[in-house]
Amino acid sequence: MTRTVTGRTDHVVVVGAGLAGLSAALHLLGAGRRVTVVERDPLPGGRAGRRELGGYRLDTGPTVLTMPDLADEAFAAVGERLRDHVELLPLHPAYRACFADGTALDVHTDADAMETEVERFAGAGEAAGYRRLRDWLGRLYAVQMRRFIDANFDSPLGLLTPDLARLAALGGFGRLDTRIGRFLTDERLKRVFSFQALYAGVAPSRALAAYAVIAYMDTVAGVYFPRGGVHALPRAMAAAAAGAGADLRLGRAVTRLERSGNRVTAVVTDHERIPCDAVVLTPDLPVVHRLLGRRPRRPLALRHAPSAVVLHAGTTRTWPHLAHHTLSFGAAWRRTFDELTRTGTLMTDPSLLITRPTAHDPSLAPEGRHLHYVLAPCPNTDIGPGARAWSDLAPRYRDRLLATLERRGLTGIAAAVEEECLVTPADWTAQGHAAGTPFSVAHTFAQTGPFRPRNLVRGTDNAVLAGCGTTPGVGVPTVLVSGKLAAARITGTPRRPRAARGGRR
Repeated sequence: MTRTVTGRTDHVVVVGAGLAGLSAALHLLGAGRRVTVVERDPLPGGRAGRRELGGYRLDTGPTVLTMPDLADEAFAAVGERLRDHVELLPLHPAYRACFADGTALDVHTDADAMETEVERFAGAGEAAGYRRLRDWLGRLYAVQMRRFIDANFDSPLGLLTPDLARLAALGGFGRLDTRIGRFLTDERLKRVFSFQALYAGVAPSRALAAYAVIAYMDTVAGVYFPRGGVHALPRAMAAAAAGAGADLRLGRAVTRLERSGNRVTAVVTDHERIPCDAVVLTPDLPVVHRLLGRRPRRPLALRHAPSAVVLHAGTTRTWPHLAHHTLSFGAAWRRTFDELTRTGTLMTDPSLLITRPTAHDPSLAPEGRHLHYVLAPCPNTDIGPGARAWSDLAPRYRDRLLATLERRGLTGIAAAVEEECLVTPADWTAQGHAAGTPFSVAHTFAQTGPFRPRNLVRGTDNAVLAGCGTTPGVGVPTVLVSGKLAAARITGTPRRPRAARGGRR
């Protein structure tokens, strides 16, 4: 049995209506708790927010959605179904990968389609290696999800299960690029299955092979697009929570927590005081520590993941070679990760994620227009340019990005932009994200599993954390799980989901 909060837990206040907070709220409601959700922004979503810009509707956070069954699990806690609230479109291909040598590969999640594409791209030997890699990824995911992702840890001793030996036998404690290299020799293909290490904040040459589980989510389980954008997911979760009895109070910034001894007794906002029996805190860790009035002692300072510059561009045209998600790789690879995680310099030969949501939902832009989202990883403000430096750097970097895209086939993009929004580490800092990164604490070995900031708060009997700074970590799937795990710290073992309305799940 893992530890849970002590004392009464009848009324729980969830601070933050992002994906973690809404997941926690739905699981708490399903377990019979009264729930109040407090959110500083006027809309739910947190990082997965929405911005209107000249008739364009922008997702301000993630654009890639995988593992929607984890969201469905939160809906099921209150007897609902995800598909009754959100239209999910499976993406085929999940990505298009474009390389510096002019070649391109469509990444399919269907095994046969991907094997055929790999054989076309790199030959029969690599296709056979892909099949073996896919099998390994499936076994890796099965072991990790059960014991290391969807699990609360009270101490490192919680790792000592038979699945730890299984994970070791699968090579999970080796290096990611070395393990991928056992299946694939083509350097371009190896990038497709290892670039996900960037989400964890570690170069593939230094990341644990266990982080290939993210490649499983991307390349095997499937990539989806919610009609209306990724923001449609938290909007639907908030509606389901309200329908199940949650009290959603939007546009209310939490200013402090009232305490009596080791218990939080009320959450105080800029509008009101809300008494509570327990609290779930989902903001970034520095905000949580300020509210709690203490920072946990750790032998080593937390290391943060790289940040990103995001250019949202509303354009008068698009480019036919772009898929919904396009990975545009530069020639550099190891140097790129060194720049992002060690030297703290901007990528000299950038690898970019280009998302074109209007490919599947033209309503996100004015008629005849197109929306493009360009994500360029960059160093966080701990090792790279500081937040203040970005005020001068931002316009120059924006021009560099557009020039890079022009060279890579997006001819005339600068002239086609009619509305734009550039987001830099200075903006992430202003939103309260430590080190100017929305990707929070990096997944080094010393910051993973039971070594990551835990979701139970030492010295406070009835406060629990959720979100990407705590277990299990960064990314939409894991953040949804973090809400479920936080709820379980309050309610005990998760209950069987209610029968969904309209039939069986």
